[in-house]
Amino acid sequence: MKVKIYYHDTDCGGVVYYANYLKYLEEARSEYFEERGLIIKDMLKDGIDFVVARQEIDYKAPSFYGDTLEVKTRVTEASLTRVNFEYDIVKDSGQLVASAKTIIVFVDKTLKPKRIPQDILKKLEA
Repeated sequence: MKVKIYYHDTDCGGVVYYANYLKYLEEARSEYFEERGLIIKDMLKDGIDFVVARQEIDYKAPSFYGDTLEVKTRVTEASLTRVNFEYDIVKDSGQLVASAKTIIVFVDKTLKPKRIPQDILKKLEA
């Protein structure tokens, strides 16, 4: 997924504000779902929800207003209730800006872990 950096993404020094990378990861994860035919809005209607259980991010280099970043997303592990995502965020020049890991857990309406439906699991692993 490509991300163009706008002025509102930056801090007073013109560097992308660190917390904005979490937005980019969320957007990339949503795109990952949609590319596999999994529409989150529809999943929610069907009672299939998930939460972020863990987030790690290592910042390697700054990005600035006007940069274009690519968020490369992949699933590295999936189990009965959780899915591990990893990401590389790179500039058009190929420079690594950040690497990250997210663990999501599928939950029921009471936010207790819930088994991932098999058809969804297969699509996420594809």
